[in-house]
Amino acid sequence: MKKIFVILLSIFFISGCSTDNAKTYDKNPIVTMEIKNYGTATIELYPNYAPNTVANFVNLIEDGFYDGLTFHRLVPGFVLQGGDPDGNGTGGPGYTIAGEFSDNGFTKNTLSHTTGIISMARRQSYDSAGSQFFIVLDDSATYSLDGKYAAFGKVIDGMDIFKEIEENEKIADSYTGQLKENIVINKVTVDTFGYEYTVEKN
Repeated sequence: MKKIFVILLSIFFISGCSTDNAKTYDKNPIVTMEIKNYGTATIELYPNYAPNTVANFVNLIEDGFYDGLTFHRLVPGFVLQGGDPDGNGTGGPGYTIAGEFSDNGFTKNTLSHTTGIISMARRQSYDSAGSQFFIVLDDSATYSLDGKYAAFGKVIDGMDIFKEIEENEKIADSYTGQLKENIVINKVTVDTFGYEYTVEKN
């Protein structure tokens, strides 16, 4: 009887450890983004800083949501924005998520909006992000974005692609940053290294 108890106790602790590890993530998801006429960029996501934001992005990728969508907004020296199914900055996935940044009371996310950071776009409400995201194009963005938007990853290969877009694409509306021609995102895939991500939606 004592042996059975010890075995059961061991199983409990092993199971407990597995659950805890799943919450801390020792391997970050790696995203591959194929951009029409430009090439492929690689983005590392940081679930230990913005877990639900990462879960949302991963789930959308796994659903094929971003395949065929576009980058629609460019502000040189600031950001390149995409992920809107409507292609004009007004659309989303049909739900929103809570904003994981300090101005919204979420202090775990200490990522700074330096060049190459990927972060969630939102409306005025802190909890209004859905599918739209932006890539930071210059370190100067930290001043206006840090603590106010949910950074959740970084471009680790192919930042030259986004700089090329910044230098070459024409802007139709300098006030909004709307591009003259949207840039197609052919396909987005993600390697989660076996972790499962479940998003909490508003």
